[in-house]
Amino acid sequence: MFPGMLTTLAIANYRSIRDLVLPLTRLNVVTGANGSGKSSLYRALRLLAETAQGGLIASIAREGGLQSTLWAGPESFSRSVKAGEYPVEGTRRKGPIQLRMGFATDQFGYAIDLGLPRPEDSTGDERPEHHSQFLLDPVIKRECVWAGPVFRDAALMVDRHGASLRATNANGDWRLIPQRLSGYESMMSEFADPTNAPEMLVVRQEMRSWRFYDHFRTDFGAPARQPQIGTHTPILGHDGADVAAALQTIREIGDIRALDEAIDDAFPGSSIEVINQDGRFEIEMRQHGLLRPLRNAELSDGTLRYLLLVAVLLTPRPPSLMVLNEPETSLHPDLIPALARRIANASAMTQVIIVTHSRALLEHLIEDGDTRVFELEKQFGETLVADRDACGSVRWHWPKR
Repeated sequence: MFPGMLTTLAIANYRSIRDLVLPLTRLNVVTGANGSGKSSLYRALRLLAETAQGGLIASIAREGGLQSTLWAGPESFSRSVKAGEYPVEGTRRKGPIQLRMGFATDQFGYAIDLGLPRPEDSTGDERPEHHSQFLLDPVIKRECVWAGPVFRDAALMVDRHGASLRATNANGDWRLIPQRLSGYESMMSEFADPTNAPEMLVVRQEMRSWRFYDHFRTDFGAPARQPQIGTHTPILGHDGADVAAALQTIREIGDIRALDEAIDDAFPGSSIEVINQDGRFEIEMRQHGLLRPLRNAELSDGTLRYLLLVAVLLTPRPPSLMVLNEPETSLHPDLIPALARRIANASAMTQVIIVTHSRALLEHLIEDGDTRVFELEKQFGETLVADRDACGSVRWHWPKR
Protein backbone atom coordinates (compact mmCIF):
# COMPACT_ATOMS: atom_id res chain seq x y z
CA MET A 1 0.00 0.00 0.00
CA PHE A 2 1.56 3.29 -1.06
CA PRO A 3 1.22 6.60 0.85
CA GLY A 4 -1.94 8.63 0.23
CA MET A 5 -3.96 5.70 -1.09
CA LEU A 6 -7.67 5.96 -0.35
CA THR A 7 -8.86 3.10 1.82
CA THR A 8 -12.49 4.25 2.06
CA LEU A 9 -14.87 6.31 -0.08
CA ALA A 10 -18.24 7.34 1.38
CA ILE A 11 -21.18 9.04 -0.36
CA ALA A 12 -24.64 9.71 1.08
CA ASN A 13 -27.78 11.25 -0.44
CA TYR A 14 -26.34 12.01 -3.88
CA ARG A 15 -28.74 11.19 -6.71
CA SER A 16 -29.35 7.42 -6.60
CA ILE A 17 -26.79 6.89 -3.83
CA ARG A 18 -28.56 6.95 -0.47
CA ASP A 19 -25.65 5.61 1.57
CA LEU A 20 -22.63 3.91 0.01
CA VAL A 21 -19.29 3.11 1.64
CA LEU A 22 -16.61 1.42 -0.47
CA PRO A 23 -13.31 -0.06 0.75
CA LEU A 24 -10.72 0.72 -1.89
CA THR A 25 -7.44 -0.89 -2.91
CA ARG A 26 -4.83 0.12 -5.50
CA LEU A 27 -6.92 -0.98 -8.54
CA ASN A 28 -10.71 -0.66 -8.31
CA VAL A 29 -13.35 -1.39 -10.93
CA VAL A 30 -16.90 -0.03 -10.73
CA THR A 31 -19.28 -1.79 -13.10
CA GLY A 32 -22.96 -2.57 -13.50
CA ALA A 33 -25.85 -2.32 -15.92
CA ASN A 34 -26.93 0.95 -17.50
CA GLY A 35 -28.75 3.06 -14.91
CA SER A 36 -27.23 1.26 -11.93
CA GLY A 37 -25.51 4.39 -10.62
CA LYS A 38 -22.00 4.22 -12.07
CA SER A 39 -22.19 7.78 -13.37
CA SER A 40 -23.56 9.02 -10.05
CA LEU A 41 -20.60 7.54 -8.21
CA TYR A 42 -18.16 9.04 -10.72
CA ARG A 43 -19.77 12.48 -10.49
CA ALA A 44 -19.87 12.36 -6.70
CA LEU A 45 -16.15 11.63 -6.61
CA ARG A 46 -15.52 14.57 -8.93
CA LEU A 47 -17.62 16.79 -6.67
CA LEU A 48 -15.54 15.71 -3.70
CA ALA A 49 -12.38 16.67 -5.56
CA GLU A 50 -13.88 20.07 -6.39
CA THR A 51 -13.94 21.03 -2.70
CA ALA A 52 -10.16 21.47 -2.77
CA GLN A 53 -10.34 23.53 -5.97
CA GLY A 54 -12.99 25.96 -4.78
CA GLY A 55 -15.48 24.77 -7.40
CA LEU A 56 -17.89 22.62 -5.35
CA ILE A 57 -20.86 25.01 -5.25
CA ALA A 58 -20.51 25.94 -8.92
CA SER A 59 -20.39 22.26 -9.87
CA ILE A 60 -23.58 21.54 -7.92
CA ALA A 61 -25.22 24.55 -9.59
CA ARG A 62 -24.38 23.11 -13.01
CA GLU A 63 -26.24 19.96 -11.99
CA GLY A 64 -29.35 21.99 -11.20
CA GLY A 65 -28.67 22.90 -7.59
CA LEU A 66 -28.70 20.86 -4.40
CA GLN A 67 -32.37 19.95 -4.74
CA SER A 68 -31.63 18.28 -8.08
CA THR A 69 -28.68 16.28 -6.78
CA LEU A 70 -30.19 14.99 -3.54
CA TRP A 71 -31.44 11.43 -3.11
CA ALA A 72 -35.07 11.49 -4.26
CA GLY A 73 -36.31 8.47 -2.31
CA PRO A 74 -37.46 8.10 1.32
CA GLU A 75 -35.08 8.32 4.27
CA SER A 76 -35.36 4.56 4.76
CA PHE A 77 -37.22 1.49 3.52
CA SER A 78 -39.29 -0.62 5.85
CA ARG A 79 -39.15 -4.41 5.73
CA SER A 80 -42.69 -4.54 4.37
CA VAL A 81 -41.75 -2.26 1.49
CA LYS A 82 -38.66 -4.34 0.69
CA ALA A 83 -40.79 -7.48 0.78
CA GLY A 84 -43.15 -5.92 -1.76
CA GLU A 85 -46.11 -5.89 0.62
CA TYR A 86 -46.57 -2.10 0.41
CA PRO A 87 -45.62 0.53 -2.15
CA VAL A 88 -42.86 3.06 -1.51
CA GLU A 89 -44.42 6.16 0.06
CA GLY A 90 -43.01 9.38 1.43
CA THR A 91 -43.05 9.85 5.19
CA ARG A 92 -42.35 12.74 7.50
CA ARG A 93 -38.60 13.41 7.51
CA LYS A 94 -36.89 12.83 10.84
CA GLY A 95 -33.30 13.77 10.00
CA PRO A 96 -31.84 16.86 8.32
CA ILE A 97 -31.55 17.18 4.55
CA GLN A 98 -27.89 16.62 3.79
CA LEU A 99 -25.49 15.63 1.03
CA ARG A 100 -22.39 14.05 2.54
CA MET A 101 -19.12 12.98 0.95
CA GLY A 102 -15.89 11.77 2.49
CA PHE A 103 -12.81 9.59 2.19
CA ALA A 104 -10.08 8.16 4.35
CA THR A 105 -6.52 6.93 4.03
CA ASP A 106 -4.48 5.14 6.67
CA GLN A 107 -3.18 8.52 7.85
CA PHE A 108 -6.19 10.84 7.75
CA GLY A 109 -9.83 11.30 6.79
CA TYR A 110 -12.02 14.09 5.47
CA ALA A 111 -15.79 14.62 5.29
CA ILE A 112 -18.08 17.42 4.15
CA ASP A 113 -21.79 17.86 4.91
CA LEU A 114 -23.96 20.15 2.75
CA GLY A 115 -27.53 21.19 3.44
CA LEU A 116 -30.23 23.65 2.52
CA PRO A 117 -29.60 27.31 3.38
CA ARG A 118 -31.27 29.69 5.74
CA PRO A 119 -31.34 33.33 4.55
CA GLU A 120 -28.32 34.23 6.68
CA ASP A 121 -26.22 31.23 5.63
CA SER A 122 -25.23 32.48 2.19
CA THR A 123 -23.34 35.52 3.42
CA GLY A 124 -22.53 34.81 7.04
CA ASP A 125 -24.66 37.87 7.93
CA GLU A 126 -26.84 36.90 10.87
CA ARG A 127 -28.95 40.11 10.94
CA PRO A 128 -32.61 39.05 10.95
CA GLU A 129 -33.51 41.79 8.46
CA HIS A 130 -30.97 40.51 5.90
CA HIS A 131 -32.37 38.10 3.31
CA SER A 132 -30.10 36.62 0.63
CA GLN A 133 -31.31 35.97 -2.89
CA PHE A 134 -28.91 33.00 -3.26
CA LEU A 135 -31.27 30.45 -1.75
CA LEU A 136 -30.44 27.74 -4.30
CA ASP A 137 -26.80 27.63 -3.18
CA PRO A 138 -26.15 24.71 -0.81
CA VAL A 139 -24.56 25.54 2.51
CA ILE A 140 -21.61 23.71 4.04
CA LYS A 141 -22.79 22.73 7.50
CA ARG A 142 -19.71 20.86 8.67
CA GLU A 143 -16.24 19.84 7.46
CA CYS A 144 -13.72 17.75 9.34
CA VAL A 145 -10.18 16.49 8.98
CA TRP A 146 -9.16 13.77 11.40
CA ALA A 147 -6.24 11.47 12.08
CA GLY A 148 -6.54 7.81 11.13
CA PRO A 149 -8.92 5.92 8.85
CA VAL A 150 -12.07 6.21 11.02
CA PHE A 151 -13.68 9.37 12.38
CA ARG A 152 -13.58 9.90 16.13
CA ASP A 153 -14.09 13.13 18.05
CA ALA A 154 -10.79 12.53 19.81
CA ALA A 155 -8.98 12.26 16.46
CA LEU A 156 -10.23 15.60 15.06
CA MET A 157 -7.51 17.94 13.79
CA VAL A 158 -9.48 20.62 11.90
CA ASP A 159 -13.19 21.17 12.48
CA ARG A 160 -15.62 23.55 10.81
CA HIS A 161 -19.15 24.13 12.19
CA GLY A 162 -21.13 26.56 10.07
CA ALA A 163 -19.03 29.72 9.79
CA SER A 164 -16.70 28.92 12.71
CA LEU A 165 -13.40 27.10 12.28
CA ARG A 166 -10.99 25.62 14.81
CA ALA A 167 -7.80 23.58 14.66
CA THR A 168 -5.56 21.74 17.10
CA ASN A 169 -2.03 22.95 17.72
CA ALA A 170 1.16 20.92 18.26
CA ASN A 171 0.12 20.26 21.88
CA GLY A 172 -3.30 18.98 20.87
CA ASP A 173 -5.11 22.06 22.23
CA TRP A 174 -7.92 23.64 20.23
CA ARG A 175 -7.41 27.08 18.73
CA LEU A 176 -10.28 29.11 17.30
CA ILE A 177 -9.47 30.49 13.84
CA PRO A 178 -10.59 34.13 13.57
CA GLN A 179 -11.38 33.72 9.85
CA ARG A 180 -15.12 33.19 9.35
CA LEU A 181 -16.27 31.23 6.33
CA SER A 182 -19.36 31.92 4.25
CA GLY A 183 -21.75 29.06 3.75
CA TYR A 184 -20.59 28.49 0.18
CA GLU A 185 -16.84 28.47 1.01
CA SER A 186 -15.04 25.24 1.78
CA MET A 187 -12.28 25.36 4.36
CA MET A 188 -10.31 23.17 1.94
CA SER A 189 -9.92 26.07 -0.49
CA GLU A 190 -10.16 29.09 1.82
CA PHE A 191 -8.05 28.21 4.87
CA ALA A 192 -4.30 27.63 5.08
CA ASP A 193 -2.12 27.58 8.19
CA PRO A 194 1.07 25.55 7.65
CA THR A 195 2.21 26.19 11.23
CA ASN A 196 -0.87 25.24 13.23
CA ALA A 197 -2.80 23.11 10.73
CA PRO A 198 -0.33 21.38 8.38
CA GLU A 199 -2.77 18.49 8.03
CA MET A 200 -5.02 20.74 5.96
CA LEU A 201 -2.27 21.30 3.44
CA VAL A 202 -1.59 17.56 3.19
CA VAL A 203 -5.25 16.74 2.56
CA ARG A 204 -5.64 19.61 0.09
CA GLN A 205 -2.53 18.60 -1.83
CA GLU A 206 -3.75 15.01 -2.07
CA MET A 207 -7.18 16.04 -3.36
CA ARG A 208 -5.78 18.52 -5.86
CA SER A 209 -3.55 15.82 -7.33
CA TRP A 210 -6.52 13.59 -8.25
CA ARG A 211 -7.07 13.31 -12.01
CA PHE A 212 -10.27 12.49 -13.87
CA TYR A 213 -10.55 11.48 -17.52
CA ASP A 214 -13.68 10.57 -19.38
CA HIS A 215 -14.88 10.87 -22.94
CA PHE A 216 -12.05 12.22 -25.10
CA ARG A 217 -13.28 13.58 -28.40
CA THR A 218 -11.99 11.70 -31.43
CA ASP A 219 -14.26 13.12 -34.14
CA PHE A 220 -12.81 14.89 -37.21
CA GLY A 221 -12.70 18.26 -35.42
CA ALA A 222 -11.34 16.91 -32.12
CA PRO A 223 -8.51 18.96 -30.53
CA ALA A 224 -6.38 15.80 -30.40
CA ARG A 225 -6.35 15.68 -34.21
CA GLN A 226 -4.96 19.19 -34.64
CA PRO A 227 -1.26 20.19 -34.61
CA GLN A 228 -0.47 21.93 -31.30
CA ILE A 229 2.34 24.12 -30.01
CA GLY A 230 4.73 21.72 -28.29
CA THR A 231 5.75 22.28 -24.67
CA HIS A 232 6.72 19.89 -21.86
CA THR A 233 3.49 18.12 -20.91
CA PRO A 234 3.88 15.60 -18.06
CA ILE A 235 0.09 15.67 -17.49
CA LEU A 236 -2.29 15.26 -20.42
CA GLY A 237 -4.99 17.94 -20.64
CA HIS A 238 -8.62 16.93 -20.22
CA ASP A 239 -9.45 17.57 -23.89
CA GLY A 240 -6.41 15.64 -25.16
CA ALA A 241 -5.28 18.55 -27.36
CA ASP A 242 -1.68 18.20 -26.15
CA VAL A 243 -1.42 14.44 -26.74
CA ALA A 244 1.58 14.74 -29.09
CA ALA A 245 3.48 16.84 -26.55
CA ALA A 246 2.48 14.44 -23.77
CA LEU A 247 3.82 11.43 -25.70
CA GLN A 248 7.06 13.26 -26.50
CA THR A 249 7.41 14.18 -22.82
CA ILE A 250 7.12 10.50 -21.92
CA ARG A 251 9.81 9.72 -24.48
CA GLU A 252 12.18 12.35 -23.03
CA ILE A 253 11.62 12.15 -19.24
CA GLY A 254 9.37 9.11 -18.78
CA ASP A 255 9.50 5.38 -19.43
CA ILE A 256 10.48 5.06 -23.12
CA ARG A 257 10.44 1.29 -23.02
CA ALA A 258 6.91 1.21 -21.59
CA LEU A 259 5.75 3.59 -24.32
CA ASP A 260 7.18 1.46 -27.10
CA GLU A 261 5.74 -1.69 -25.53
CA ALA A 262 2.29 -0.06 -25.23
CA ILE A 263 2.25 0.68 -28.97
CA ASP A 264 3.60 -2.70 -30.07
CA ASP A 265 1.26 -4.53 -27.67
CA ALA A 266 -1.82 -2.98 -29.30
CA PHE A 267 -0.51 -2.67 -32.87
CA PRO A 268 2.20 -5.31 -33.46
CA GLY A 269 5.06 -4.03 -35.56
CA SER A 270 3.95 -0.40 -35.24
CA SER A 271 5.72 2.61 -33.76
CA ILE A 272 5.02 6.30 -33.20
CA GLU A 273 7.13 9.40 -33.57
CA VAL A 274 6.34 13.01 -32.72
CA ILE A 275 7.10 15.41 -35.58
CA ASN A 276 8.06 19.01 -34.82
CA GLN A 277 7.08 21.46 -37.57
CA ASP A 278 8.02 25.02 -36.57
CA GLY A 279 7.18 24.31 -32.95
CA ARG A 280 3.90 22.51 -33.68
CA PHE A 281 3.75 18.84 -32.73
CA GLU A 282 1.98 16.03 -34.55
CA ILE A 283 2.00 12.26 -34.12
CA GLU A 284 3.23 10.04 -36.94
CA MET A 285 2.32 6.38 -36.61
CA ARG A 286 4.09 3.79 -38.73
CA GLN A 287 2.15 0.57 -39.20
CA HIS A 288 3.23 -2.70 -40.77
CA GLY A 289 2.19 -2.85 -44.43
CA LEU A 290 1.74 0.90 -44.99
CA LEU A 291 4.09 2.85 -47.26
CA ARG A 292 3.85 6.07 -45.27
CA PRO A 293 3.07 7.02 -41.66
CA LEU A 294 -0.36 8.24 -40.57
CA ARG A 295 -0.76 11.53 -38.70
CA ASN A 296 -3.25 12.60 -36.02
CA ALA A 297 -5.99 13.56 -38.46
CA GLU A 298 -5.78 10.20 -40.28
CA LEU A 299 -5.87 7.85 -37.31
CA SER A 300 -9.02 5.86 -36.58
CA ASP A 301 -11.10 6.88 -33.56
CA GLY A 302 -10.05 3.78 -31.64
CA THR A 303 -6.34 4.19 -32.42
CA LEU A 304 -6.37 7.86 -31.37
CA ARG A 305 -8.28 7.08 -28.18
CA TYR A 306 -5.78 4.34 -27.30
CA LEU A 307 -2.89 6.80 -27.76
CA LEU A 308 -4.69 9.29 -25.51
CA LEU A 309 -5.08 6.63 -22.82
CA VAL A 310 -1.42 5.65 -23.15
CA ALA A 311 -0.47 9.30 -22.54
CA VAL A 312 -2.67 9.29 -19.42
CA LEU A 313 -1.48 5.99 -17.98
CA LEU A 314 2.25 6.49 -18.66
CA THR A 315 2.39 10.00 -17.18
CA PRO A 316 5.84 10.83 -15.75
CA ARG A 317 4.05 12.58 -12.84
CA PRO A 318 1.67 9.98 -11.39
CA PRO A 319 -1.10 11.42 -9.18
CA SER A 320 -2.21 9.86 -5.91
CA LEU A 321 -5.53 8.92 -7.57
CA MET A 322 -6.53 8.49 -11.22
CA VAL A 323 -10.17 7.93 -12.23
CA LEU A 324 -11.08 6.78 -15.75
CA ASN A 325 -14.71 6.80 -16.85
CA GLU A 326 -15.51 4.21 -19.54
CA PRO A 327 -12.04 4.15 -21.10
CA GLU A 328 -13.10 1.37 -23.45
CA THR A 329 -15.40 3.68 -25.45
CA SER A 330 -14.83 3.35 -29.24
CA LEU A 331 -11.97 0.85 -28.78
CA HIS A 332 -11.94 -2.28 -30.91
CA PRO A 333 -12.27 -5.43 -28.75
CA ASP A 334 -8.76 -6.45 -29.80
CA LEU A 335 -7.37 -3.39 -27.98
CA ILE A 336 -9.03 -4.19 -24.64
CA PRO A 337 -6.32 -6.64 -23.40
CA ALA A 338 -3.56 -4.11 -24.15
CA LEU A 339 -5.52 -1.36 -22.37
CA ALA A 340 -6.04 -3.60 -19.34
CA ARG A 341 -2.30 -4.27 -19.13
CA ARG A 342 -1.56 -0.53 -19.25
CA ILE A 343 -4.07 0.09 -16.44
CA ALA A 344 -2.65 -2.71 -14.29
CA ASN A 345 0.88 -1.40 -14.79
CA ALA A 346 -0.20 2.16 -13.91
CA SER A 347 -1.78 0.97 -10.66
CA ALA A 348 1.68 0.04 -9.39
CA MET A 349 2.48 3.78 -9.25
CA THR A 350 -0.92 5.39 -8.62
CA GLN A 351 -4.27 4.32 -7.23
CA VAL A 352 -6.75 3.73 -10.05
CA ILE A 353 -10.54 3.66 -10.20
CA ILE A 354 -12.10 2.43 -13.46
CA VAL A 355 -15.80 2.97 -14.19
CA THR A 356 -16.86 0.64 -16.98
CA HIS A 357 -19.68 -1.46 -18.38
CA SER A 358 -17.29 -3.57 -20.47
CA ARG A 359 -17.24 -7.18 -19.29
CA ALA A 360 -14.14 -7.85 -21.41
CA LEU A 361 -12.17 -5.06 -19.72
CA LEU A 362 -13.40 -6.22 -16.32
CA GLU A 363 -12.30 -9.81 -16.93
CA HIS A 364 -8.83 -8.76 -18.04
CA LEU A 365 -8.41 -6.45 -15.04
CA ILE A 366 -9.47 -9.21 -12.64
CA GLU A 367 -6.45 -11.18 -13.83
CA ASP A 368 -4.34 -8.68 -11.87
CA GLY A 369 -3.80 -9.97 -8.32
CA ASP A 370 -5.01 -6.86 -6.44
CA THR A 371 -8.20 -5.73 -8.15
CA ARG A 372 -11.40 -4.97 -6.25
CA VAL A 373 -14.67 -5.07 -8.19
CA PHE A 374 -17.84 -3.23 -7.19
CA GLU A 375 -20.80 -4.30 -9.32
CA LEU A 376 -23.62 -1.82 -8.78
CA GLU A 377 -27.33 -2.53 -8.96
CA LYS A 378 -30.56 -0.67 -8.29
CA GLN A 379 -33.09 -1.67 -5.63
CA PHE A 380 -36.12 0.62 -5.22
CA GLY A 381 -34.16 3.29 -7.08
CA GLU A 382 -31.19 3.05 -4.71
CA THR A 383 -27.66 2.23 -5.87
CA LEU A 384 -26.17 -0.70 -3.97
CA VAL A 385 -23.22 -3.05 -4.36
CA ALA A 386 -24.64 -6.33 -5.66
CA ASP A 387 -22.09 -8.46 -3.82
CA ARG A 388 -22.23 -7.28 -0.21
CA ASP A 389 -19.06 -9.28 0.55
CA ALA A 390 -17.13 -6.92 -1.74
CA CYS A 391 -17.53 -4.22 0.91
CA GLY A 392 -16.39 -6.52 3.71
CA SER A 393 -16.57 -5.00 7.20
CA VAL A 394 -15.47 -1.50 6.22
CA ARG A 395 -15.86 1.02 9.06
CA TRP A 396 -17.09 4.55 8.51
CA HIS A 397 -18.70 7.12 10.83
CA TRP A 398 -20.14 10.42 9.65
CA PRO A 399 -19.42 13.50 11.79
CA LYS A 400 -22.63 14.90 13.29
CA ARG A 401 -23.78 18.45 12.66
